[in-house]
Amino acid sequence: MINISAPILEDDEIEAVTNVLKSRMLAQGPKVEEFEEAFASYIGTKYAIATNSGTAALHIALLASGIGKGDEIITTPFSFISTANAILFCGAKPVFVDIDENTFNINPNLIYEKITPRTKAILPVHLYGQPCDMKEIVEICNKHNLALIEDACQAHGAVYYSRQSAVGSQQLRPSAIHSRLTTSPPGLSTNDYRLALKVGSFGIGCFSFYPTKNMTTGEGGMITTDDEDVAQKARMIRNHGQKERYFHETLGYNYRMTDIAAALGICQLKKLDEFTRKRIENARFLTKEISSIKGLMPPFVAPNVKHVFHQFTIKVTEDFRLTRDELHHRLSEKGVGSAVYYPLPIHKQPLYQKLGYNDHLPISEKVAHEVLSLPVRPGLREEDLKTIVRAL
Repeated sequence: MINISAPILEDDEIEAVTNVLKSRMLAQGPKVEEFEEAFASYIGTKYAIATNSGTAALHIALLASGIGKGDEIITTPFSFISTANAILFCGAKPVFVDIDENTFNINPNLIYEKITPRTKAILPVHLYGQPCDMKEIVEICNKHNLALIEDACQAHGAVYYSRQSAVGSQQLRPSAIHSRLTTSPPGLSTNDYRLALKVGSFGIGCFSFYPTKNMTTGEGGMITTDDEDVAQKARMIRNHGQKERYFHETLGYNYRMTDIAAALGICQLKKLDEFTRKRIENARFLTKEISSIKGLMPPFVAPNVKHVFHQFTIKVTEDFRLTRDELHHRLSEKGVGSAVYYPLPIHKQPLYQKLGYNDHLPISEKVAHEVLSLPVRPGLREEDLKTIVRAL
């Protein structure tokens, strides 16, 4: 079976974990601090705060932003449920805005109509590894004085490019400390796209290191921010509300990362760019081959982003000879793993139905019946890719 996901763990990861075990320093310690510094440098933020999961990162980020009972947070219905559940954890209310049919990300044009006096933040999700339309979202946040919390759990290293002549870093990022000139997206002139910012650096970024993600620590998460106050609050919240040991200033949780997980993360982060290069290369091969198959639509990639392909998600349309679910089962019979992310939008989940959600969000509901993710992970061989195409 060509599995849809499989973490790449090599001798250096094993050695790093073994060294931590030998040190007897297993809980949060020097390796966590080292990992935080390396990850903040990679994303381009002043601070990074490690957690024991991406869900914990989202929960802490919301709390550190002052989100509480009665507040409304605008987000997407087409994501893993933890995006919205983290809002519920705070006693706040998720307000769902439908998605763009091409990118599967929240549609900024629909956000304005959902803003009320109770709206306190926007929580976009960079789904499948493709950045959202951050220029529009940041402008909305600035105009309405809203916090921006990015769910980048599937988008490690993804980049949003902007025309520097039109958008300076201070306008693009609410708390921008620095901007970086980098190479432009393939096929575009650097004169058109010069400002390049990694997702997770626009507001408060939240990342997951679950084994299926583009890099892993087993379980784990990370918060990134340029805001010193948010960083300080986040560190307290993850550690039972204490800044000084046994002096608890606020309600907190045990959301700490272990040094074992951090040791894995340090090794994985060094390989992330190579993992990403392979994912993009595999995605290009699959896109080229699948484009000629009637009824299958390869992923759309916006012209001003670096999509890191956490998932390679196609749409199975009515023109294909099988339904999406039939194709999913037939591929399995042929030894090709695939998965549906996600078969039921969050607002249609039983939990949210019980909470009284009755929104009709047509694009999310439509694509939930069409999407199918195929293997794109960096460990695939050329023969694996050819097998996937033959099976399709």
